[in-house]
This record gives sequence, structure tokens and C-alpha cells, in this order.
Amino acid sequence: MKHLLSTADLTRDDAILILDTANQLAQATSQGVGKLPPLRGRTVVNLFYEDSTRTRISFEAAAKRLSADVINFAAKGSSVSKGESLKDTALTLEAMGADAIVLRHGSSGAANTLANSGWISGSVVNAGDGTHEHPTQALLDAYTLRRHLREGAGDLAGATVTIVGDILHSRVARSNVHLLKTLGANVRLVAPPTLLPFGVDTWDADVSYDLEDALVGADAVMMLRIQQERMNAAYFPTIHEYSQRYGLNQVRVNLMNQGSIVMHPGPMNRGVEITSEVADSPQSVIVEQVTNGVSVRMAVLYLMLGGNEATV
Repeated sequence: MKHLLSTADLTRDDAILILDTANQLAQATSQGVGKLPPLRGRTVVNLFYEDSTRTRISFEAAAKRLSADVINFAAKGSSVSKGESLKDTALTLEAMGADAIVLRHGSSGAANTLANSGWISGSVVNAGDGTHEHPTQALLDAYTLRRHLREGAGDLAGATVTIVGDILHSRVARSNVHLLKTLGANVRLVAPPTLLPFGVDTWDADVSYDLEDALVGADAVMMLRIQQERMNAAYFPTIHEYSQRYGLNQVRVNLMNQGSIVMHPGPMNRGVEITSEVADSPQSVIVEQVTNGVSVRMAVLYLMLGGNEATV
């Protein structure tokens, strides 16, 4: 594949190829192989216009484990803070020989703009653009779900996943709805009406305002944080009231199917969308999601830059 911009661009076979490749790479690294050689001589640039911990470090670890050279470029403290445009930054990175640019940007569509601009010859990975998409997060979520719910299966056919919280501002939710449906899962979205996007009724998911009802029969629940940094108005009366109605506690977890799992893309607001009791419980796979993220991002970079037989 040349770019990874949206999970909507992935077919079922594309997604399964990435997940299977991630599994093979995870097995290789777990056996103490250390660095793998496929991307030796390649340069991966992490170009982040927004703050990030998990995603940036995960991509850096993934690229280094594949023996790539990594350049971390943060907008803060760079020429971007002096007014340099995305175009001029991209041209600079092209001149430095970037083979892939992992872009996080506050504007929806920024990754598509970069990939289709003609400014660079390398690949672009969307690491989150505004409230639009975050495809590698959805892929690592699917990888985690498959490990726990459909071990040995190719897809997620028949699994029911409930996504709860700030759907309106969540690029994670959008990417997950596309990918989970492509892999055969049933998706439920739960939020107060004010935190559901316009046109959500056209999404391929069931929409509910009742958390407890949406947890019955669910195999997994994915909690989303309230993105107050993207809010310019009051979307609910108080944090306390939101937590009372939409926070995940153990009583609500018990409504789910036996063997169900609890997920969160991070960072968590403990005591708001999820209690510490649930976040640290045996059903929680939140820390494992971070581990799986490295393997999935290794797979994406490998298939883009080093997988000469695999095409997506």
C-alpha cells in the first residue's frame, strides 16, 4: 500500500493482511529476535502538530524495531511555530529523503492533503487528523479484539462492540465503525444526544442514549474520553452527571457477555468515563492495546516500505 489515510479505504482482505502481518511480527519480536532488518536504510518521520504520547512513541518503536531511521518532528519549537506551512515543512522533509511521514494534525483532511499534494514522493500514514480518523488506532483495536474474541479467526464476524462517550469529537470512533463493520462486527454507539455527530443515523451502527441497555449482549466496550480541548460550548450539565449516566463501573460491566473485554484508546480520565476498579480489572485490555499498537504499526510500515510481496 502507498498510504494509510482512512479505514474506509481498507477492504476485508486488506485489514486481515495487516492484522496477520502484525501477528507474525509480534511473534518474531516476542522470541527475542531484537531488531528486524526490512526497513534498514529507510527514513520514517513522525510529524506531529498535536501533542501525543502513545501514538508517537508507538510509531517510533515500530520503525526502530524494523531498523528504520526515525526523525521526530514536533510542531512546537520548530519553524511551524514561526508560521511555516504544511507544504513548506513537507518540502523540507522531502529534501531530507523521508520515505514515510507519519502525520498527526489538528485539521481534518490534513493527511489526505499531504498524500495527494505532490509535495512528497514517500508514503503518508494518518496518525490522527482533527475529528476525522485515526486508522492505526482502529487497527490495533481490531487486533486486540480478534485476539480475545476470535482467536484463530480471520475477522470479527458476529462480535458486538459498544463504543461509549464523546462520539462527536472522536476520530477513533469513526475509524472503528468503518473497520469493525468491514470485519463483520456489530457496532453500538452510546452517548448523550449532544455528543453524537450530525448524520450519525447514516453510520453503519446502532445508536443509543442508554448505556446499560447497550452493554447487554456486548462482547467488548470501548470507552472514549471527553475531549474538552475541542469543545467551545457546554455539551452536558456537569462532569459528575455525565459520569453517573455514561461512566463505566463494575456493575455495568457485569451486564456484558461472559468473557467480554474493556478497552480505552487513552488517555483515560479515571473517575469520569471509567472507574479505576474497571480500568485495572482482569477484563481490561487497555495496557495490552498499547503493546499491540507497536506490532500493528510495524505491520503498516512494513507493508508500505518493506513488504515486496504483500499489497494492500
